[in-house]
Amino acid sequence: LEHVHDLHKDLDQVKKLLKPKGFLFIAVPNYTCYDQKIYREYWAAYDVPRHLYHFSPKAMMQLLQLHGLKMKSIKRMWFDSFYVSMLSEKYRSGSNNIVSAFWNGFVSNCKAIMDKRKCSSIIYVIEK
Repeated sequence: LEHVHDLHKDLDQVKKLLKPKGFLFIAVPNYTCYDQKIYREYWAAYDVPRHLYHFSPKAMMQLLQLHGLKMKSIKRMWFDSFYVSMLSEKYRSGSNNIVSAFWNGFVSNCKAIMDKRKCSSIIYVIEK
């Protein structure tokens, strides 16, 4: 979803394709996660210029409501915090500091245990 050029048009098109009570799964990075706070402008999941949109759980909820879709649940993507932290370390320092990347990914996941809306990347389970 973060890659599409016409977010609202494309989401409306997907909604038309869904059967009543049909499900849609959207996986996107979460810019309100802990690892974003560590890496800030070097956070790899911003992935400019390929990521045209960035989402928080609150923004995703508002977007879905705007299009008449229901968020049924949120699932954590545990491994993304490690992957994004490894890329972010490279962007920030120019080196592969695997220990720091692993630690930051680990801490990010620990924070997400308490609040799944803080996970580095999230899968949204959506119903028409």
